[in-house]
Amino acid sequence: MSGSQVDAAVAAADRAARTPTTRDQRAGWLEELADALDADRDALDALAHEETHLATARLDGEVTRTASQLRFFAGVVREGGYLEAVVEAPDATLVPPRPDLRRMLRPLGPVAVYTASNFPFAFSVLGNDTASALAAGCPVVVKAHPGHPELSRRTAALAQAVLPEGWFGLVEGMEAGVELVRHPGIRAAGFTGSVRGGRALFDQAVSRPDPIPFYGELGSINPVVITRAAAAERSAAIGAGLVASFTRDAGQYCTKPGLVFAPQGHGIEDAVRDALADAPPSRQLTPAMADGFVSGVAERSSLSAEVLTGSAADGESTPTVLVVDSAAFRAEPDAFLAECFGPVTVLVRYADGELDAMLDTLEPSLTATIHRGADEDVSALAERLTAVAGRLLFDGWPTGVAIGWAQHHGGGWPSTTASVHTSVGATAIRRWLTPIAYQDAPEAVLPLELRDGNPLGIPRRDS
Repeated sequence: MSGSQVDAAVAAADRAARTPTTRDQRAGWLEELADALDADRDALDALAHEETHLATARLDGEVTRTASQLRFFAGVVREGGYLEAVVEAPDATLVPPRPDLRRMLRPLGPVAVYTASNFPFAFSVLGNDTASALAAGCPVVVKAHPGHPELSRRTAALAQAVLPEGWFGLVEGMEAGVELVRHPGIRAAGFTGSVRGGRALFDQAVSRPDPIPFYGELGSINPVVITRAAAAERSAAIGAGLVASFTRDAGQYCTKPGLVFAPQGHGIEDAVRDALADAPPSRQLTPAMADGFVSGVAERSSLSAEVLTGSAADGESTPTVLVVDSAAFRAEPDAFLAECFGPVTVLVRYADGELDAMLDTLEPSLTATIHRGADEDVSALAERLTAVAGRLLFDGWPTGVAIGWAQHHGGGWPSTTASVHTSVGATAIRRWLTPIAYQDAPEAVLPLELRDGNPLGIPRRDS
């Protein structure tokens, strides 16, 4: 795609951004988009299956999730609390005196969205970044993923049929992606993908003459700690749950548990070995991902005490568990802390007194998980893991990310470029907003959300 096509898409988005919209209007668009996805789901599922090799049932569930996200953000924008509206009355008795101050969040302007390979709907053309940006009042220009180009075009056509002119654009190609993040009309960008690709775009975003925020979700190892008490109580269930989680949809989840600390000699390894017997091979989304899986497993296998595998098949990825003792892990921590996309996880055996030192090596991740015994106090362990995770789970697995007001899907580098923000949940909208304060403003100038009497009835702090 030529630079002129990127220019045209951004120029249309800029014109759209200058036309005021109401929260009810945008909520209506989001609901129409959800309805359009539902109406076209059979054709979308078939096209996605052809391009990604993911199971049709899985893809159909993802269409449902994507439509739910759109409807969820319609509710968020109608509720209005996301605006963080504050009205402070003047007070001449303060030092210094306080004037009439009113503050709320407003949309940044046109947003660039870079789609993910592993979620061709939920983190793609009409995925969470697009839904939250449109809810915020920001027109969107999407950079399509080369792993599912026809699906991206069909989904884009649905969006363009629903949204007013300029509110949605699609560009394709690596060159266009770089031009997009550097375009002066783009005011923020959202990305889901690899550390390498995200870092390259992040560097472009912050090296512009006018740097812009770049919200990237990148690599995450998602550590799991199994306590001795948990292993003694339910090793079989934990082993089966681990295998089901790290092999889910070819192991291509950003929340896949990629590093598991298990107590030595408490049956976890045997339970994992038993569960792997029923774990089938799977096909990666692209040939490059398949090659990366093979090379990643080979590199780590040379450092492992034992390699456990499931079923194998030509052209498909074999479920693999690399079992490592604490000494090997401490000798080469970087090798085991690097994310490897696909159905593989590293199981580290620990003995008494060894866990703390290994936890010190952890980098930030999207999630961390603790499996504990009944009534076991893991407060100290939880405190350790909250320092490296955006979401801390107990007695479960991280590969499901619920949509909700309390959800946080983020973490420190390298899991994201901005740990204070989330890409899932209501506050994902905060990425596309910036504050504006009005001082002693005439009523006619104020947005309805800040006028006397709170005429729209939104959640608001008045003092």
